[in-house]
Amino acid sequence: MSATVADMLAEARRRFTEAGIVDPVTDARLLVAGILKLSSTELLTRSAERLSLDQAEAISRALERRLGHEPVHRILGEREFYGLPLGLSTETLEPRPDTEILVDTVLPYLKDLAKAQRHLHILDIGTGSGAICLALLSECPEASGIGSDISADALRTAKSNAERNGLQDRFQAVQSKWFENIQGSFHAIVSNPPYIASNVIHDLAPEVTKFDPVAALDGGPDGLDAYKAIAKDAARFMRPNGVLGLEIGYDQRNDVTAIFEAKGFKCLKSVKDYGQNDRALVFALA
Repeated sequence: MSATVADMLAEARRRFTEAGIVDPVTDARLLVAGILKLSSTELLTRSAERLSLDQAEAISRALERRLGHEPVHRILGEREFYGLPLGLSTETLEPRPDTEILVDTVLPYLKDLAKAQRHLHILDIGTGSGAICLALLSECPEASGIGSDISADALRTAKSNAERNGLQDRFQAVQSKWFENIQGSFHAIVSNPPYIASNVIHDLAPEVTKFDPVAALDGGPDGLDAYKAIAKDAARFMRPNGVLGLEIGYDQRNDVTAIFEAKGFKCLKSVKDYGQNDRALVFALA
């Protein structure tokens, strides 16, 4: 007799628990629901339904991938960010809830600017899946944005995500290392750049080291290379009343602030994440 939804969910929980997966219950629920295209409510209300052989095999394959430390959302191929479903690819970071804090922090500045400006222009440096830029565009109908990245794969993914969320008319993907191929000036420049020191990347969880692109993680010897590169040229691309919003590592607030102050910026705001670690900074030209 074929397995039920509840059977597969129980098996996933058991195997993840035995393997020492950090949150076996949540991962089992997300994975089984995702493979079967069920909402969390349907996972309960349809728990007694029997699965086809194909469905059971698809879940079994997904469980094996998770047991090999592949993150759930990479297995499913997408993750929601700021209410937007976003596809993932090999050269994009999986957007994390902590990065939503950067969006939360920058949005009020954009809303204020929108009162005085008919149109806003946003630049997202190292856009990856497009998460930050697309979230801001979805919240600010007055804005258009450029997502830049050195990775052609990431830019294809970002463009696809813009189309998926009906934002393609206001989003442009540009292949660029920092500001090399960027033209124009911006009311907001945002970035979640690589900020992990090179020598500690190997200490991260295998979910990160095996599946996140190293180029999106490695911030150089002190983790600050990207901030130095952005600070060097950002002022030339800022509108006079514009803001610059950055995600940072938990111990980088003072160093990043000093880098930008040395280039003529002042820090307007520093925000902590859900774990009470410094996570986002907003700057303006001094």
